[in-house]
Amino acid sequence: MTEIHPLARACTFLFAPGHRPERFEKALHSGADAVILDLEDAVPLSDKAAARDAISHAWRGWSSAQRARVLLRINALNTDDAADDLRWLPSLQGLGAVMVPKAQSAADLARVSQAGGAQLSLLPLIETARGLSALNEIAQAPQVLRLALGHLDLQADLGMVCGADEAELGSVRLDLVVASRLADLPPPIDGVSTSTQDMAQVLSDAARSRRFGFFAKLCIHPAQLAPVREAFTPTAAQQDWAHRVLAAEAAEAAAGGGAFSVDGKMVDPPVLKLARQILSQV
Repeated sequence: MTEIHPLARACTFLFAPGHRPERFEKALHSGADAVILDLEDAVPLSDKAAARDAISHAWRGWSSAQRARVLLRINALNTDDAADDLRWLPSLQGLGAVMVPKAQSAADLARVSQAGGAQLSLLPLIETARGLSALNEIAQAPQVLRLALGHLDLQADLGMVCGADEAELGSVRLDLVVASRLADLPPPIDGVSTSTQDMAQVLSDAARSRRFGFFAKLCIHPAQLAPVREAFTPTAAQQDWAHRVLAAEAAEAAAGGGAFSVDGKMVDPPVLKLARQILSQV
């Protein structure tokens, strides 16, 4: 049986600034499924080298299990800092994945994989028009584990002014879900919610992500983890329904098969698939 990557099923991805080593352990013990050590937006230009040094120092003290939960967001590939990141990357043995910001082509990803090795998993961030136009090419590139949406940068790149519900990005979210499915990738990771105070908004944002077919979300504060996890965890009623559907299927199979219903509704293959999906997410 093929081993499943530990980040393939992760639903909470928590950012930690690479130049703030005092936050690394807190992030690893926050309950987040994965921790993204950030070298890009969260780190001032003057602190890029110090951030790499801080991560290297912390890396030596982490177990293989901890390292497997860590991603590194490198700098955008069109910057000098990215070249420094890629030269340093091989020193992080056991790294869970590299998050590639502003990914725009399979060639971009090949540059990262060449630096990090064939075993390194990649999470491209789709946050530019060029990246969106090359979405299927990026999704099907070697070593890609999942897609992630950088919707704030994408809005800026496209000159969008989205409403609070981000309805304008509906087609973009659906495109990421479809591209992931076509490439046989796990469901994609949605972008951050900017509020660190209004957890009802974070829950609403994550619930929207789930309705679109995402099964993970980027987080910028530990307080966001609980509402995000809640949104991606099937309710007790949904789990009960799924158990009853599969129990009814087993009973019908034992009796010789045939059509059957649950709660007065016919059960067909898509309903059975939904029931299994719900229980796989518990």
